[in-house]
Amino acid sequence: MTVLLSANNIAKHFGGIRALKDVSLTINAGEIYGLIGPNGAGKTTFFNVITGLYQRDGGDIVFDGQPLHVDSPHEVTKAGIARTFQNIRLFAEMSALENVMVGRHLRSKGSVLGAILRTAAVRAEEAAIQAKARELLSYVGIADKADIRAASLSYGDQRRLEIARALATEPKLLALDEPAAGMNATETAALRTLIEKVRADGTTVLLIEHDVKLIMGLCDRVAVLDYGEKIAEDVPAQVQKDPRVVSAYLGVPHES
Repeated sequence: MTVLLSANNIAKHFGGIRALKDVSLTINAGEIYGLIGPNGAGKTTFFNVITGLYQRDGGDIVFDGQPLHVDSPHEVTKAGIARTFQNIRLFAEMSALENVMVGRHLRSKGSVLGAILRTAAVRAEEAAIQAKARELLSYVGIADKADIRAASLSYGDQRRLEIARALATEPKLLALDEPAAGMNATETAALRTLIEKVRADGTTVLLIEHDVKLIMGLCDRVAVLDYGEKIAEDVPAQVQKDPRVVSAYLGVPHES
């Protein structure tokens, strides 16, 4: 298998708190990779480091064969990593269509001058961006909500919209931070189907999720963090049986 992302000895400190302690993991191209752990384990911190929201205090990241310099989120997105957030971050007063178009503009080629002059090339590109945005809304199952304000969408549809906006950037790696949070069983089942479709269409997925049943039934491999350290990494069936994982989730002391 081809390694898409390799994170080596990633460290992150907040004052005297070591949020990540030399975490290393590899994500293969074409897989759905799960990252789980109890509250406060460092999962979102790891996401924030690889997507440029936090600057790492140690370690290195290689993405798609090249060193990944996480100086800013937009540079990481340009490199091919897109993400959603644990707490939904949409442009609330913009329509669903406009939200996806914002994501698509990252791949646009028009200049500021061209936009001011509204040249034929700019108009054509804008039409193409809108068409692609509508295609993505259809892809995630909310084509009929294109003209509705993001703030007026249901919670589940907002989650789908955030995924559509992330896909608009044409990522090689889609990083989803607790996308099933707050969903009912029907919405979660639909989300699973969508994630499987995203992978089938060629995008690798990194998934943080508290729904362990979803993770174990969906992911090819799973890593487990606890107190900022990776304590397990394997196929789901093996991770579920790991005594360290059982201890982390149930609070049962593990005897080494």
